[in-house]
Amino acid sequence: MASSSNDKHLLDFEKPLVELEEKLDEMHALAAEQEDVDLDQEIEALEGRAERLRSSIYSNLTRWQRVQIARHPQRPYTLDYVGALTDGFVELRGDRLYADDRALVGGLATFRGSRYGYRDRTVMLMGHQKGRDTKERKHRRFGMPNPEGYRKARRLMKTAAKFGKPVVTLLDTPGAYPGMEAEERGQAEAIARNLFEMARLPVPIVVIVIGEGASGGALGIGVGDRILMMEHAWYSVIAPESCSSILWRSWDYKEEAARALKLTAPDLQEVRVIDRIVSEPTGGAHRDPPAAFEAVGHALGNALGALEDKSPDQIVSERLDKFDQMGAYESTDQSAAGKAMAEEV
Repeated sequence: MASSSNDKHLLDFEKPLVELEEKLDEMHALAAEQEDVDLDQEIEALEGRAERLRSSIYSNLTRWQRVQIARHPQRPYTLDYVGALTDGFVELRGDRLYADDRALVGGLATFRGSRYGYRDRTVMLMGHQKGRDTKERKHRRFGMPNPEGYRKARRLMKTAAKFGKPVVTLLDTPGAYPGMEAEERGQAEAIARNLFEMARLPVPIVVIVIGEGASGGALGIGVGDRILMMEHAWYSVIAPESCSSILWRSWDYKEEAARALKLTAPDLQEVRVIDRIVSEPTGGAHRDPPAAFEAVGHALGNALGALEDKSPDQIVSERLDKFDQMGAYESTDQSAAGKAMAEEV
């Protein structure tokens, strides 16, 4: 059931369910106040209707509705997962070149793997961090990193490789920061350099898309041996609104753009961009964060366990093969193609 703290962030398609849940709360309150009135049958019937409606809504979500859930302001962010899944987190700041970027956080922590079928192990954990209120959102630029954020991430990854620690990255960003100062300081180069370094990093890398995975802003820390994705997250080269504005010169076609982009977890698992979908509580991670933490913990434990005994050379080789096999292409006989072109001329 949605909590009152989430009511002000109610999504349009959730309104019928929330109205029914409010009626159910009123019935429970009335039954508690008037003990001589038997409302058990009415409550049971109302609970059944609510459960059927809840199942109907969340099992038939459109791609755009999943995007809306991924953006819910009460959804757990990177530091929430850090607090729930690890002990002794030590944040490491700065890129040693320009500044510390608070849109991307990272550091060493002990993953409590023994709770999730693995073992307790020190990992280098990093991810995008959005803000909860206006002040923090401005401070963290809504989770949109500058170049120094990606350079900080690269520094931490190299530190992890030096000490033989796995890297865990959590993706949740509307994109890399698009300001002029970011371009002046080499945004594209910083992201490209990360792709290059992550491709050959000799330690396991597990990537988890926990919310929004937009464009190079997400991909800048998104190259991994195992790529996991939350059930209601999205991951795409471009946001639906931006795609709509390019193709239709208007944001009004964002729902059509979301359908065309095929940016949901089932879409991406089908084409092998991601390896596993992490189930969320009914209605999204924001409705039951502890259950979401539990699911992510088990998925992370399984992923780290599968990479446990692989040598550095094997890790790098399999990672490169993984990304080489993505996509679809056709090859033609060059000599035949050349002959056909010559005949046309």
